[in-house]
Amino acid sequence: MKRLISFLSLVLAIGLTQAALAAGSLQHVVCFKFKATASPAEIGKVEMAFAALKAKIPEIASLAWGTNVSPEQLNKGFTHCFILTFKTEKDRDAYLVHPDHKAFGKLVGPAVDDVFVIDFQAKE
Repeated sequence: MKRLISFLSLVLAIGLTQAALAAGSLQHVVCFKFKATASPAEIGKVEMAFAALKAKIPEIASLAWGTNVSPEQLNKGFTHCFILTFKTEKDRDAYLVHPDHKAFGKLVGPAVDDVFVIDFQAKE
């Protein structure tokens, strides 16, 4: 019973932390349209490199990504979306100038045709 209460307390604490992080956090959304000449291997390299930024840049609170699955066909050729969460604008700004982010930008250049970026403050 003691373990169950401890476990439930931990789950509650994690849930509250996630809710607090989400509300008022800064969301940085990056979408890629790859060149028609980009190979699956090149695209995979970009995917893995972007996902790896979470472990390299401590200011990133969370990073989620995926490929377009919308049936609406309104993606205008953008196929990949990466959503980074930062606790503050200062954290986002540190990410933007971080050497690993700069190196990633150089890696992406040859494979990407267009990039769309938008930042917003999360609201509930």
